[in-house]
Amino acid sequence: MSESARLLEEMNDRSREVFRRVVESYLETGDPVGSRTLTRTLSESVSAATIRNVMQDLEFLGLLDSPHVSAGRVPTQIGLRMFVDGLLEVSDLDAGDRQKIDATLGDNSADVGGMLDRVGSALSGVTHGASLVLAPKHEAPIKHIEFVSLAQDRALVVLVFADGHVENRLFTPPPGQTPSSMREAANFLNAVIEGRTLSEVHTVIREEIKRRRQEIDSLARDLVESGIALWADAGDQHERLIVRGRSNLLGTDEEEEDLERIRTLFDDLERKRDIAEFLELAEEGDGVRIFIGSENKLFSLSGSSLVVSPYMNADRKIVGAVGVIGPKRLNYGRIVPIVDYTAQLVGKLISDRG
Repeated sequence: MSESARLLEEMNDRSREVFRRVVESYLETGDPVGSRTLTRTLSESVSAATIRNVMQDLEFLGLLDSPHVSAGRVPTQIGLRMFVDGLLEVSDLDAGDRQKIDATLGDNSADVGGMLDRVGSALSGVTHGASLVLAPKHEAPIKHIEFVSLAQDRALVVLVFADGHVENRLFTPPPGQTPSSMREAANFLNAVIEGRTLSEVHTVIREEIKRRRQEIDSLARDLVESGIALWADAGDQHERLIVRGRSNLLGTDEEEEDLERIRTLFDDLERKRDIAEFLELAEEGDGVRIFIGSENKLFSLSGSSLVVSPYMNADRKIVGAVGVIGPKRLNYGRIVPIVDYTAQLVGKLISDRG
């Protein structure tokens, strides 16, 4: 049992209700919640002094915090996590939200990139937050590979897929490469990679290099390994991230602290730091996952939240993810079904396109 689940189980009904009301009010208004406000909304009639005592206990447990000495309470990150895990009531997807998403994605075009771009716009428009879409890697079997020397410190790897798709990637080859070592490297690769996808090929080639170390020249071996590193490098996933609606995070009356948080978030997004971990995060659990503040390394400095869900191809393999980011004060109950529905819809569209 997690720490938050244990704390929730140990609370009595009054403490649980006070905690839930504080969090729900904070998520709705963004304002600290005072004891007098709660006396008007609790299901049982209790004094403000009694509620203050309960709130002090919750603050002692690290679930609530008081921004100012005389102010009410707001939930801490631990408190928000406990609320999301144990008390969050997820609503059904609103018919209007569903209609907007369906209308945006209703184009039957075979252009997956354009479709995913519309996904990002739809998500940011419906949620009034910033959307993230992690596009799938090209997973067709490889037909042919070739290395082309452009300069002493510059080379091109040309990857031809069985479906006709071609990718060209620049990289810096190991020192001392010759035309013959490049041909040898390409011949070696083409002998073992045909019919395999990029995700399948890394382990196979490393094992082949170990097994056939004597057959392949050391220069060619270094070139093969450089090429593999290029394909496997997390950096090549960065350009597959689609970000839409960042301006939605900026309001007209943001306080200086909020503006600084959003600037930090924008910097993170521009650098796309740790974006490659999105898919790994999504793969660790089924369905929608919620990361609050520092739980997500990407947004740890800005203190933002991420609601993310993976989507699958026709083979039920996770190939990408969609999500919404915003401040920790998100309407989680509404955002979760929107992200979940969008991920399922994208998975279906990706599968239909083969």
